Amino acid sequence: MKARSVKGTLAVLHASQLVTLAGPKRPRVGAELCELSIIADGGMLVSDGLIVATGPSGEIEKQMPGDAEVVDATGRVVLPGFVDAHAHPVFAGNRVDEFEQRARGATYEEIGGSGGGIRSTVRKTREATEEQLLAQAIKHTEWFLRCGTTTVEAKSGYGLSVEDEIKILRVVRRLNQETRVEFVPTFLGAHAIPEDFQSAPDRYVSLIIDEMLPRIAHERLAEFCDVFCERGYFDLETSRKVLSAARERGLGIRMHADQLTNGGGAELAAELGAMTADHLEQTEATGIAAMKRAGVQPVLLPGSVYALGKDRYPRAREMIEAGLAVVIATDFNPGSSPTPSMQMVLSLAATQMKMTPAEGVTAATINAAYSLKRGDTIGSLEPGKLANFALHDCVDYRELAYYFGVPQTHAVYVRGELVC
Repeated sequence: MKARSVKGTLAVLHASQLVTLAGPKRPRVGAELCELSIIADGGMLVSDGLIVATGPSGEIEKQMPGDAEVVDATGRVVLPGFVDAHAHPVFAGNRVDEFEQRARGATYEEIGGSGGGIRSTVRKTREATEEQLLAQAIKHTEWFLRCGTTTVEAKSGYGLSVEDEIKILRVVRRLNQETRVEFVPTFLGAHAIPEDFQSAPDRYVSLIIDEMLPRIAHERLAEFCDVFCERGYFDLETSRKVLSAARERGLGIRMHADQLTNGGGAELAAELGAMTADHLEQTEATGIAAMKRAGVQPVLLPGSVYALGKDRYPRAREMIEAGLAVVIATDFNPGSSPTPSMQMVLSLAATQMKMTPAEGVTAATINAAYSLKRGDTIGSLEPGKLANFALHDCVDYRELAYYFGVPQTHAVYVRGELVC
């Protein structure tokens, strides 16, 4: 069952670093990305699943009632639960065969052009029952928790028909009811043109606008709508039509933009006032400036660059220097980024995008929370927020990015309840 706020008081004591990220009640930009508000020998008081107080352990001990449950961090780092703001956790099967093809020299674009890629997962997902999809997604949920992630954006996009897209979003709803992770549902019917509409892509766009969106909005199955704005998928005008229709239905807007080509996706995100523009590997200075003017948050996904064997990473430093509230996420999916590990993403952010470890932590917690419209309840360890946090087997938060391929998550709490 879904974790509920635990009644009673929990006291977390003796963290080597309690990384609170206390600060402005908005996404962090510029030098603020490095301001983690760390408390040495930190402690935290939790009551009924909410954070009541943070401070040095000695002060927390004076405040805690005699019947409080005590968690001795014994010199470990305590961080807010990671917030993964871009993921595709509901799908059937895997694409390990394509992984081998890429190792033999095939490109992601070549595989997709020959019927593989997204469409390969669509075929498997359409064949799977809701129960089968749920069982595999629960396995993925356990992976996220073991990596210290407590909130995950969950995109559809592997159904590409009315009933199959709804099937995926219903699985996301069930994940929220039956697991400890909070999933934020995003409709991504505009992920690819399905095989049965290859000769009539305009009809598929009409299907999204006239049939999928009305049903999804009526059943309240999604909070956001996303589109893969890319050459060979959905061009600028088609993306504008889909996202405008979604906004009219009350959905927030997100975008896959400028992943494979610099096609103006970042500028379109700015024009439409999108919450986020994601990927951005090919985005240049004009796109960065447009996002800054419109307040669009960039969601950078270095895991997909790494997994596809490419070498052009998003221009994170320029985005930070421009004043953008950068987010990093896993892009967990079966084809281009099969990892649920935010720790791996922190490492890639540091080594490949030259983000400092502190900038990476901010981008994976409080900034990510704001990009999902949850910055007032999660993403930092501050009084009044949900007690979603993790203990990590290190004494310095920088070790999370420094050591890669080594699991360091010791324990995970959701709403004050030990869940992993």
